[in-house]
Amino acid sequence: MSHTERKPRIAAVGDNCIDVLLPPIDRRLVGGNALNVAVQLARLGADAFYFGAVGRDAQGELVASALRNNGVDSTWLVRRSAPTSHTVISVDAAGDRHMNYEDFGACDGYGPEGAAFDALLTMDHVHIGWLNDGGALRRRLAQAGVSVSQDICVNSQPQHLGVDGLAFAFSSFEGSHDEAVTEAHRLRAAGARNVVLTRGSAGSSIFADGGAFECEAEKITPLDTTGAGDSFAAGFLYALHSGKTLRQAADGATMLASRTCLHLGGFAQ
Repeated sequence: MSHTERKPRIAAVGDNCIDVLLPPIDRRLVGGNALNVAVQLARLGADAFYFGAVGRDAQGELVASALRNNGVDSTWLVRRSAPTSHTVISVDAAGDRHMNYEDFGACDGYGPEGAAFDALLTMDHVHIGWLNDGGALRRRLAQAGVSVSQDICVNSQPQHLGVDGLAFAFSSFEGSHDEAVTEAHRLRAAGARNVVLTRGSAGSSIFADGGAFECEAEKITPLDTTGAGDSFAAGFLYALHSGKTLRQAADGATMLASRTCLHLGGFAQ
């Protein structure tokens, strides 16, 4: 595992969106897997960068403002003619979200090219969220020797879900730690070097550096579980690239994910 003593430079690439929460909540929040990861990384103290696309509309400015206000470098945020991505959501009594409608808008077909791709080559690590590029960015970065992770549960289309070359494959998983072993074996056989499976209130399972262990979830009453997995990924990656052990990284990621469940959205806003 590669560690660094200096402040880690970590980029998140892919989706952002405006979450339209239906009544009785009736709020609009900035979110998206990649954006949530970038914001949480910045809040933890990383040099965090976001690479993605928004529309030339008021919603796009909301996204840009959220990045700026949270200390994320948005130099590579692209403005496109398509509308900013948005999702219409209802939240049930248990705090779980239900996606009623989803439009990926400006995120659809986005991919960092030219100078943006060159900038990614300077990062200590790159995390990919929802990106419908058939795995092109993952393969290019891995071939260039860049440490890459991806959340493989945020895109439902199999052509975008390859794991070959990933330093870490992150995914949510419903089942026991013993059942997670089988899933981790499958992902490793497909080319992921290490696997992190978050299992909601059941905790998480870490398969890395040839070992495996389970981390218990904190006992909380969640308000909204949105972004908990994103926070876990951000906390885990930040800790590892700040010189922490795998166990320390998992413990810190668990705490951050738990705190995220206590407010609306993937980060407090």
